[in-house]
Amino acid sequence: MTNPAPGFVKHPNYLVAIEPLESPLQVTVGTTVIATSHRAVCVTETKHRPVWYMPLDDIQANSITPTDTQTYCPFKGKASYWSVVLPETMIEDAIWAYLEPYDECVALTGYASFYTNKVDLLINGQVMNKDGPGFV
Repeated sequence: MTNPAPGFVKHPNYLVAIEPLESPLQVTVGTTVIATSHRAVCVTETKHRPVWYMPLDDIQANSITPTDTQTYCPFKGKASYWSVVLPETMIEDAIWAYLEPYDECVALTGYASFYTNKVDLLINGQVMNKDGPGFV
């Protein structure tokens, strides 16, 4: 490995599982669809709820703009952020991606996720917001 995650050294039993999502994933803001993917993945991580990621190129580029925000995960790496920008609204830092993830999570390269408390994320048409009835 050339870029191993330091988090796994300290916590060798920690799990980050990245699996294909068999169903279509769609993201909306109000009635506006900003992303649709048939290539999404579900990330299951120790002590976290599932998180869904889709290829960045499945997100409408004219609906997002990069921000200066960055965060860090010792298992996945440095995250970069984007805001959703639509004529009627702007949602700051609604999207994040690990552009150069650690080796153990290299499958997330080119994938991004959405904060489900900021947008509606639908799997097979069912809203999967964190606190909503569709959360699995």
